[in-house]
This record gives sequence, structure tokens and C-alpha cells, in this order.
Amino acid sequence: MKMNHKIRILMPFIAGLVLAFIGFMVEVSLAEVTGECSNCHTMHNSQGGSPMTFDSSTTPKDNLLKSDCLGCHGMGGNDKIVNLNGSEIPQVLHNDSGDLAGGNFAYITGLKGSGASDAKGHNVIDLGNDDINLDVAPGFPHAWGTVSDANLTCAGDNGCHGIRTINGAGVTGSHHRNIDGQCDTADEVYNSYRFLYTVRGLENNSSPTDRWQNVDAASHNEYYGNTSAVDYDPETDCTTSCHIGSYDLVTSPGNSISGLCASCHGLFHSVDNIGGNTSSPFTRHPTDIVLKASGEYASYTGYSVEAPVARPTVPAAPSGDVTPGTDLVMCLSCHGAHATDYPDLLRWDYDTMIAGGGSNESGCFVCHSTKDGI
Repeated sequence: MKMNHKIRILMPFIAGLVLAFIGFMVEVSLAEVTGECSNCHTMHNSQGGSPMTFDSSTTPKDNLLKSDCLGCHGMGGNDKIVNLNGSEIPQVLHNDSGDLAGGNFAYITGLKGSGASDAKGHNVIDLGNDDINLDVAPGFPHAWGTVSDANLTCAGDNGCHGIRTINGAGVTGSHHRNIDGQCDTADEVYNSYRFLYTVRGLENNSSPTDRWQNVDAASHNEYYGNTSAVDYDPETDCTTSCHIGSYDLVTSPGNSISGLCASCHGLFHSVDNIGGNTSSPFTRHPTDIVLKASGEYASYTGYSVEAPVARPTVPAAPSGDVTPGTDLVMCLSCHGAHATDYPDLLRWDYDTMIAGGGSNESGCFVCHSTKDGI
């Protein structure tokens, strides 16, 4: 029987679609935790009379896990991505030559960098390292109910990741449902950017080898910015800012990464506290504010991983372009998330930012392009 010539022509196209679909399924499968269950879980925390927890603790962990957050993601080795029996695990405490996009707690402990310092990062209690500088989060807006050096942790009630509520579930179950790539819904932990509940963004999907990293202008995470900066009185308008729907539940105002930071550092973010409006002069450096399309800012048109911008919509792929007048300044334009080798989690050495010093548009001068003297 002869095959219709139209079908013969369509066959390669159909085969291509099938292969593309298979490839898509493989890529999506990378989003969720894969590998042996025993990589992460133990049923009774006992095998041959010995505990199965990574820290050899005889006390079982919640959810039948072998470790807490840093037990998996902060192994303290030489690799920023650890392969455990086929499972790739990003590391936020390591001695690799490079770091992942979120930074590296090793700068706090001194495992890496120019010397240990509590001022270099978020001193989560999971590190077992007391913060000698701070008792509460700088700019914390409340006179009550503080996040402190005694309770700041990676996830849960007083952390950044997962459900942040009294006796919350943290990131429970989210690893097995995780969606990476474009996270534009962000109504549950698993579909939020990096398990940061209600935060939107794009997890770098430019190539499998660049996951969790800001490599260059063509390969990086994309961050969502809210074009309506937070404007609230934290003592009276709680349910219209951080506590949407419930006083016990903390969300990210405007679904932005800066909104997440504002939930602890609120006095550094709200319109009332950066100068009372959304244009200069400011009394505190603005975030979730559109980068001006005029003057010194108009020159920032090529994406810099040293001073990244936020986008008003979550793109499907990383972009190397910056559009002044559309893209936004955010907290992560200047700061790292976990820790950096500079005080205050800055992305660069503030002491070397010298007006007229000819820095070749690095650091502050990526945005303030006319002030470096070049």
C-alpha cells in the first residue's frame, strides 16, 4: 500500500515533535528530586545499630529525612553542586572556586574568602554560629514579634524558604513537586521561585549545566520586580502587605524578590521610608523602583550579573538586554542572598567604589554610569 505523499512529508515533522516532547519531558523531570529515596530518607534512623542521619544524631529528623537543610545543601566540600547517587544537590556552604547565584555561607564561617565574619551574610542558626553583631533584622518594622539571631533559619517560621507561619510546614513535599524554569504562578511553595513562597521569577534554564547559577549575560536567573513599590504602615496595614489573608502567614508583598526581603527589613523598603515617593531624592536606596531611562541610568542596557535587574513580567528565558524605563532596581541588584565575601552581603567591595576613580563601570557604577570618571 502506498503512503500518501502528504503523510510522507509530515512524518519527519511528526517525529520531530515526538522527540521534542520527549526532550521536554526529560527537562521537566529534572525539576523534581530524582534518585534513590535512601539518598534523603531513612525509615527508622537505624541500620545495623547505627543512626542514619548525616550528622550521626540519634534523634530522628522530621519527615523521615537524614538531615536538615544544610545537611543536604551545605556539606562544606569542594563542589558547589554535589552529585549523590545520580541526584544533583546545589550547595550553599562549600569551598568551590565559584558560587551559585544565592551566594555561599562559607564566607561567614571562614571556610572560603578573605576571613570569617558575621557581617558577610544571613547568620542562620543552622550554621551553629552565633551572630555577634545583630540581635534582630536591621530595618525590622515591628516593635513586636521579631526575627532574631536566636531563631533565623533557612526555612519555615523564621526563615526565607517555604511556608512562613506559626508551626508552618516549611518546604515539606515541595522537592517532589518542584517546578523550575518559569515560576509565574507562585501560589504554593513548589511553584514559587526557589521555594520562596509567593515569589515569582525564572530559575535559570538556559542549559542543564548552568542550573542555580548566574553565569553571564546570556545565562542567569531572572527576578520579578513589582512596579508598585510597597507602601504600608507595618503596625496598621499588615494584611495588605506581608500577611495577606492571615496574620499568621507571611507572604511576599507584590510577589517580588524585594518584597520578600521587605518582610523582615521593611523599613528599608516601603515608600514611606525611602523618601515618601518613587523618585529622587531618596533617603534610603530604593528597590522595586523602575530604572530611569534618562541620565546616567540610560547607559545600562547590557545585563550585568554583578548588578542584576528585576523584570516587570517573568520571562520564559534569560535575556541579555536591560531596558531602562521598564526594568527595575531590586535588593539583589546590590546584595547576595545567603552570603558574599563583602560586608552587608554586598556583591562588591563598597570601599573600592570611588567616584571619578575609573572603575570601568563595575559595582555601583553599572547603574550610576557617569560617576566613575570613565
